[in-house]
Amino acid sequence: MNITVISVGKLKERYLKDAIQEYATRLTKYCKLELMEVPDEKAPENMSEAMEAAVRNKEGQSILKQIKDDTYVIALAIQGKALSSEKFADLIHDLGLRGKSNIAFVIGGSIGLSEEVLKRADYHLSFSAMTFPHQLMRVILLEQVYRGFRIIKGEPYHK
Repeated sequence: MNITVISVGKLKERYLKDAIQEYATRLTKYCKLELMEVPDEKAPENMSEAMEAAVRNKEGQSILKQIKDDTYVIALAIQGKALSSEKFADLIHDLGLRGKSNIAFVIGGSIGLSEEVLKRADYHLSFSAMTFPHQLMRVILLEQVYRGFRIIKGEPYHK
């Protein structure tokens, strides 16, 4: 299975890079992992709705350019469906059984994903109703993907 994580913005924090590298190394046993970063747009604190939409659209265009036609796209969105780790593992497993071997997870920037990206997504996944820093979501996502593969393989994982 090919897993791609497309995220907005460059990761700067060393501790997050280290955590991502740890999970990327662990995942080599289960899948081919590709991590892609697209540029984030400048987003001043007090933007109008129109300015926010323009920023999301520009970031969205960069994201969409990275997605191949045969890719099953899972957008991380607060309004998406929340799953347990076991149900998330089932989703990944079922996609593989259905021949969907290219899966892309999309993590938006600080003001979320564009409507075009959300429309392109085959699935909207929520990790929580809470808001997390988009840089930290990369680590959380990779941990859950790793946990999902451990569950699929019947290997022990920490509950």
